[in-house]
Amino acid sequence: MPETINIFNKNNKSSGDTYVPLAERCRPQTLNEVFGHEKYLKKDSPLRQQIKKGQLLSLIFWGPPGVGKTTLARILANEMDFPFFSLSAVTSGKKEMKEIIDRARFERQQGKNGHLLFIDEIHRYNKAQQDGLLHAVEDGTIILIGATTENPSFEIIAPLLSRCQVIKLEILSKSELEKIVWRAVKADSTFSKLNVKISGLNELLVFGSGDARRTLNLLEICFNLVRAKNGKVDITADVIRNAAEHNTLLYDKKGEYHYDTISAFIKSVRGSDPDAAVYYLARMLDSGEDPVFIARRLIILASEDVGNAEPYALSLATAGLQAVQAIGMPEARIVLAQVSTYLASCPKSNAAYLSIDAAGEEVKNKPDLKTPLHLRNAPTKLMKELGYSSGYQYAHNFPGHFVEQFYLPEEISDKIFYKPTDQGREKILKERLENLWKKRKKDSKK
Repeated sequence: MPETINIFNKNNKSSGDTYVPLAERCRPQTLNEVFGHEKYLKKDSPLRQQIKKGQLLSLIFWGPPGVGKTTLARILANEMDFPFFSLSAVTSGKKEMKEIIDRARFERQQGKNGHLLFIDEIHRYNKAQQDGLLHAVEDGTIILIGATTENPSFEIIAPLLSRCQVIKLEILSKSELEKIVWRAVKADSTFSKLNVKISGLNELLVFGSGDARRTLNLLEICFNLVRAKNGKVDITADVIRNAAEHNTLLYDKKGEYHYDTISAFIKSVRGSDPDAAVYYLARMLDSGEDPVFIARRLIILASEDVGNAEPYALSLATAGLQAVQAIGMPEARIVLAQVSTYLASCPKSNAAYLSIDAAGEEVKNKPDLKTPLHLRNAPTKLMKELGYSSGYQYAHNFPGHFVEQFYLPEEISDKIFYKPTDQGREKILKERLENLWKKRKKDSKK
């Protein structure tokens, strides 16, 4: 067995002196005991081949809580027969990291190969702390396994990330969680003494939310709440609901899943699916998302994705923000649902959004174009003598309150930035503009 070392926990006690949770008691010891992550753990996977050849690369395990990041790190140390050093980026710093690296370097000089350093929540290390790992990883002094719930592309410095293989671990499926639950029931010394029935298994798996640790912790709480009768225990749905109290979904307002959920919400509104939109809205609200944040996103959506296909959408979204700020939760959820479902159901156009981007690009490429003289202000005699405002035609003096004259700089006077679609009310704008402007008539025939 490899040596497991956490030299910075001064309060370590042997397992006989302290309570050990079920999730820890049932932690898998080999890769064959791990449920899930088949892509990485199947027999012919690159990771298995690395272990077989004794050439394990440094790794970043990226995934939500409770999917087995720490477990896999321990198993890999066991499979490679490496000493297992463990740090938490929350409670340790560069000093502790240096002590481990120095020890590994010394033992390597003594002929001992392979030292695995596991750093939990590695994304919490700052740039200088992450820099401190580079040389030791590069020269093979340590095999680094970092665990993170955050996207490593944003949280791990590029030089360190380039020296590691990223393994993205997904949440566990209900079937995988079910296997984990029944293995715990059969293998654990406490559970195995009784005839355990879980009639509320579906509720247990739902409340587990793909997190093995959370699922097993909830199972153990329920087990302790239920009295055994004649050597039998039945963990019912009611017991599980009472124990769970409140199902906090997998959602961190500063983390990856926050952005995943708001992204799914935005794309559902844009995709005209009010059912999906209100579902993701419910997820966010149930997980404690700020309703004002959601209301502001809806205002952006109203302009970016609905636009002039339904101009009223922006008014409704703006009113929605005011209402949310005025009444707060829980009633604000009703306002957000109204705005979200309306925007999702509206005809869509991103023409306004595309127009400002296209115009902005033109400004960057040609920053020195002159404003036409006839459009310039002429508050002084000198400006009038220079031709400022000369030749300007006042639109309201003409039939239909329109006269064709150029407004763009002369060099780009034929440019069209705003291109209305045929969606919703924007179709009316398109037809009017094509009737007014020759350049738009030409463009529509292309």
